[in-house]
Amino acid sequence: MKKILIAVLILVSFTTLQAQTKNNSDYFTVENYYKVKWGFADEFIHLWTVNHYPLLKKAIEKGDIISVTPSKPKLHSSEDSRWDFRVTIVFKNAALAFDENLTVPYKKALFPDLDKLSKDEQHRFELLIAHWDIETENIILPN
Repeated sequence: MKKILIAVLILVSFTTLQAQTKNNSDYFTVENYYKVKWGFADEFIHLWTVNHYPLLKKAIEKGDIISVTPSKPKLHSSEDSRWDFRVTIVFKNAALAFDENLTVPYKKALFPDLDKLSKDEQHRFELLIAHWDIETENIILPN
């Protein structure tokens, strides 16, 4: 009886591990870079945190986004390679990453004053000098 129980536990563990591995391979990671006018990075990050991040959090709750990791550089670089804010988003799959309407259903629930949201988002983008998105993938290193 113990042997059967151990065999079932091993089979269930292996099946769960296979499912997790398959799901992880479907993940789609994008890094969003923002270069902001000098002196306005903190304002840009604040507006992103207040207006855009809540929408991404809802997509995380729904399971469409796996994680959102914002960061900013601690040191400076040359002007041509400078960026002020980066957001790494891991989507459940590539289709969700390219779904322009992914967060639209949450806007009205989270922001009753959609006109204010629109104006705040317009201002956030007025602060931008440049914005680019890069699809990334992890590299598996040998042991």
